[in-house]
Amino acid sequence: MSKKNKKEKKESGEISPKRKLFGELKSETKHSIFAIGAFVLGLIFILSYFDKAGIAGAIINKVFGSLFGNGFFLLPLVLFFASFSLFYSIRPNIVSHTIIGTLIFLLSSLGAFSAIWGNYAGGYIGYFVSLPLLRFFDFSVSLIALVGIAIVSVLIMLNMPLALKSLWRKKEDEDEEVVIHKMSSVDDEKNPEEAKEKNGDKNKKITAGKKDKNKDPDEEAFEIKTDLKKSRSDFVPPPLSLLEGDRGKPSSGDIKANANIIKRTLQNFGIDVEMGEINIGPSVTQYTLKPAEGIKLSRIIGLQSDLSLALAAHPLRIEAPIPGRSLVGLEMPNTTKTTLGLASLFKEEDYVKSNFPLLVSLGRDVAGKAIFANMAKMPHLLVAGATGSGKSIYIHSLIISLLYRNPPESLRFIMIDPKRVELTIYNSIPHMLAPVITETKKAIITLKWLAKEMERRYEILLSAGVRDILSYHKEKKESHPPMPYLIVIIDELADLMATYPREVEASIVRLAQMSRAVGIHLVLSTQRPSVEVITGLIKANITSRIALQVASQIDSRTIIDMAGAEKLLGHGDMLYLAGDSGKPKRIQGPYISEQEVKKVVNYIADQYKNVDFEDMSPALEQSGGNTKAQGAFTINFDEIADESDDELYEEARQIVIEAGKASTSYLQRRLKIGYARAARLVDMLEERGVVGQGEGAKARQVLIVNENSNALEMEADKLLESIGEEIKK
Repeated sequence: MSKKNKKEKKESGEISPKRKLFGELKSETKHSIFAIGAFVLGLIFILSYFDKAGIAGAIINKVFGSLFGNGFFLLPLVLFFASFSLFYSIRPNIVSHTIIGTLIFLLSSLGAFSAIWGNYAGGYIGYFVSLPLLRFFDFSVSLIALVGIAIVSVLIMLNMPLALKSLWRKKEDEDEEVVIHKMSSVDDEKNPEEAKEKNGDKNKKITAGKKDKNKDPDEEAFEIKTDLKKSRSDFVPPPLSLLEGDRGKPSSGDIKANANIIKRTLQNFGIDVEMGEINIGPSVTQYTLKPAEGIKLSRIIGLQSDLSLALAAHPLRIEAPIPGRSLVGLEMPNTTKTTLGLASLFKEEDYVKSNFPLLVSLGRDVAGKAIFANMAKMPHLLVAGATGSGKSIYIHSLIISLLYRNPPESLRFIMIDPKRVELTIYNSIPHMLAPVITETKKAIITLKWLAKEMERRYEILLSAGVRDILSYHKEKKESHPPMPYLIVIIDELADLMATYPREVEASIVRLAQMSRAVGIHLVLSTQRPSVEVITGLIKANITSRIALQVASQIDSRTIIDMAGAEKLLGHGDMLYLAGDSGKPKRIQGPYISEQEVKKVVNYIADQYKNVDFEDMSPALEQSGGNTKAQGAFTINFDEIADESDDELYEEARQIVIEAGKASTSYLQRRLKIGYARAARLVDMLEERGVVGQGEGAKARQVLIVNENSNALEMEADKLLESIGEEIKK
């Protein structure tokens, strides 16, 4: 066989027949074989000692009895111990440790027997081991040396150090050390044990609060540096032990073989590329490649299906080019994925040492780097994805990220949950400005109240002579009323848009345009990314968006104005488009279970159960004075709504939309009500954008077109009515 053929076989990953016999055996399998062999050999020695092993047993007893003397019984004990160690250990070098430790233990023990009970008590081996020591040292020193060597041999067999705690170290000087582990690289995938030893010294350590000598570090509350924590000096974030860490290790199969397949597949289509670095992330592995000069990127993108066939992987995503680099990225799903936990993300140095109070954890990118975003800079966020893509879980992780950094004095939530069951778990925490809103009518009223609250805050900033809430917090004058950040979360925007499209869109657009400076931020979520829900005005004013897995390319373009979200893997796999970035970044979002959320909520509720909060928002004084932490600062919907919520409003709205016209007399006839009430309903319809302004005796124009009616017929009717009015004149 030529050298060329051997080289090709090596590159293709083929294994020669000579190595297939034992080369494919796992280390655990080898350990089990050695363990069984040691156990069987120990039984043979026991049977030989009691003359129950036949002729061969008698020979074994005679030979080893003369060699080991009274230490013959040590042989089966050592073999049984070695078998036990091999069964219950998965260290690759356990075999060498066990063999070396066993030999040293036998030699030292037999030498000690000979020193204590006579020349040949330890057999010929014990005699020759103890003879040099007894010649040069006395009996005591020799015995101490042999016993010390025996103890060392036991430590070698167990591969276990003697951990002695420093008693003189002061408790207050001990800082909690949090180790940040990076995602696996190419070398880690091939040699995990070597990579562990190699990168052991490179792991970063961060100081995160004081460590109690007698407590687990994970049970300690870690310290976060934020400017707004000073409003309540005794605020302690929940301990990280309430949250889970990362689970599982990512694996992408044979990396080098996949890289060769990518290169050969592109070469078959006349595209020469040079393979670059390979990044292993939590859910995907990114292969980077540099095309030769003169190669159009569109040719590589057009071969996406061919590459997917060659790699037997779906779906593949090609990023051409990678932002900030002259490379093309090919993202391939991992065979084994990592489930990210919030605990590991909260230990990151970027999160712990950041001074931004609204810093939230997004997850890890394709290279395993933790990604965080400041909501004050966003300033609003749109999250959209199909059912089961991880949208609600991400909303929970966002809320928990904010709760770990802010006390109730610096951050308040308003949550709108038409599904009724997703966000109601947070009702018991003092950060809630009002209980979770589940009714559509109350949601519209809340959005109107937010507009009034925004105007009130602008008046406060004007009187204080500052331009935004950040400058307002920096001054911290006693005359300034407190102004916490206000996060508005709408879990399902489609339900609101289906009922009150005009009112909801107008309120959201107004808040999105002006609320950043006063600390009001919106988080909108929907599982129906259509143009009727995510309108052009909403997209124009909310530039930071997260697209999770969607069903079609059209939905992806609706969210982030480009394709790509349809190729995501689901379960938190997302594309994050920042407001100041032209291209989205692929991120694997964290997973947080319902049990973790309940633990954090219960901890915060118990911490503030006996605390009375001062009124922090004069606009809410109408809710009835000061309230306890558990009662929150509730919005008085009756007073905000005033008399606008007529029980016939919904029926009147439906009637005018179906008819395509609206007038006071028409509502009188259809609803069988008096003129005053009908006129008031018409005024309400005009205020909420359902009908236009009055034009004398003409019927009012209906601004919302009925989907079941024919638009051309409606226009024709209006034209005929106008002609009739002209003829009458």
